[in-house]
Amino acid sequence: MNDADEPTTTEPSTTAGWSAIPPQLLLLYRRVLAGNHGLSQLWFEQRVLSRYREQSGARVIRTNTAGRVRAAAGWSVDFGISAQDELIHLAVADLIQRVPASEQAHWLAHAVALPISPTFLTMRLGTGSCMDDGDVRDW
Repeated sequence: MNDADEPTTTEPSTTAGWSAIPPQLLLLYRRVLAGNHGLSQLWFEQRVLSRYREQSGARVIRTNTAGRVRAAAGWSVDFGISAQDELIHLAVADLIQRVPASEQAHWLAHAVALPISPTFLTMRLGTGSCMDDGDVRDW
């Protein structure tokens, strides 16, 4: 990307079928790009909370757009509520620091993500990975 490709406005761009990025998320990711990586958000199906709703001594509370899990084991984590109550999101740092390691696999089982390129991620995760992914061409 060269300077001519840089957006000249702070208005979010849209791609067919996708929503514009809300200004709050743009501000958050500016902080992420400035080095506060723990603010990066992860999204989960709200069903991740069912375990805690059913757990004796645990509590799940909410307002219109934010909530909290308070587990019987004594830990708690706050989350945002989006997508007509179907998804929740929280910061990477909160998942690491506030949700016990023994619970994190449960959360990851309910993780939601944008479509990805599995091959690209395999290349990034491996050291020196070289994969046959078709001919190189202009795009």
